[in-house]
Amino acid sequence: MKENLLTEEVVAEHQREGHWEAMRTAPVPKLLLQYFLPALVGVLVSALYNIVDRVFLGRVDPLALAALSAIFPVVLVRVALGMLIGIGGSVRVSIALGKRDFEGAERLIGHSFVLMLLVGILFATVGFLTIEPLLQFFGVTTLTHQYAKEYLEINLLGSIFSVVGYSLNNFIRAEGSAKTAMYSMLLSAVTNVVLDPLFIFVFGWGVAGAAWATFLAQGVLAFWVIGYFCRKRSMLKLRWINIRFSWRDTLSIFAIGFSPFVIQVAASLVQSVFNKQLLTYGNDYDMSVLGVINSVAMLLMMSIVALNQASQPIYGYCVGAKHYHRLRSAFAYSLMAGTAIALVGFTLIELFPGAIIQFFEKTVGELQSHGIPAMRVYFLAMPLVGIQIIGIGYFQSIGNAVTSAILTV
Repeated sequence: MKENLLTEEVVAEHQREGHWEAMRTAPVPKLLLQYFLPALVGVLVSALYNIVDRVFLGRVDPLALAALSAIFPVVLVRVALGMLIGIGGSVRVSIALGKRDFEGAERLIGHSFVLMLLVGILFATVGFLTIEPLLQFFGVTTLTHQYAKEYLEINLLGSIFSVVGYSLNNFIRAEGSAKTAMYSMLLSAVTNVVLDPLFIFVFGWGVAGAAWATFLAQGVLAFWVIGYFCRKRSMLKLRWINIRFSWRDTLSIFAIGFSPFVIQVAASLVQSVFNKQLLTYGNDYDMSVLGVINSVAMLLMMSIVALNQASQPIYGYCVGAKHYHRLRSAFAYSLMAGTAIALVGFTLIELFPGAIIQFFEKTVGELQSHGIPAMRVYFLAMPLVGIQIIGIGYFQSIGNAVTSAILTV
């Protein structure tokens, strides 16, 4: 028995050594590209959760699209909590791996899993207890109230799945399995895309159908990523002995995850201000336009976030292993690539806003007339976004939480 356990440990050690050889020796641009492509597919697929719902519901009733726009800040807060744990914990894991502290990395995964469960339960509980004040605060009107409440109630049920699935997938990427992290998101997104038209149109469930499709897709993701860390092929394991709470680990995780958390919470507050102002100076169709803008912004932002995610395991490993020359090189390449993505996105939006909006509307109408000038103004500062996201992500990943927080604010 002991010999078998010893053999497993030796095999695992050899796997780890081979797995991390590229981190030490591969050219930085090649390494960055190797991590970026799976991360890009993963985050774009993740963005499809909300975009697919909006595309289908916008063709059913533009007011349903307005309802989703109104409650979008609630979704952003939950994403923020997922980032607080997922990014904060995965960066700590990358640094531990750079130091060859595999036991410490597995301890962090176990503790982070406990935090995910606690946060998911707490978020859902608070959401259900305050659902009416939330709808009122985020600008839901009498015309969209039923749609918004119906979607939000079902969406809150999936909070644990959402937080666990999104957060734990970051740890798959942190251990160097970028393609597996991509496959996780693909599996979940395909589930959502297949179930959306089935539930909305075939079953005739409307807004509730979109919400249930998202719920099931998030559940698939959560169980998939948990299963990954329980299988033999994972480098790190989710072990019962590590599933426990620690204030020390919590503070270290929150210190790194604070910046992305604040960014998402700020986005939620900005969204709620937009909603209030649109209700005062516009109408529900303007809320629908905001939903379209948020979908486009999410695609572009997530492309740069993917680059950030691709960089973080490299940064963390280099810090842990004290390979500072490679660290600086990775940051420089990431900064250039992030700026290029932002510039390309800005150019396409300014040239073709009408064609983009057409995806969300059956015929040319209110969304086009309201949306084209709004999109052109909204994205004027897009060329600067790459510098912002990559810069903040760099300081997160090297453990400099204070600088990252200052830049975020």
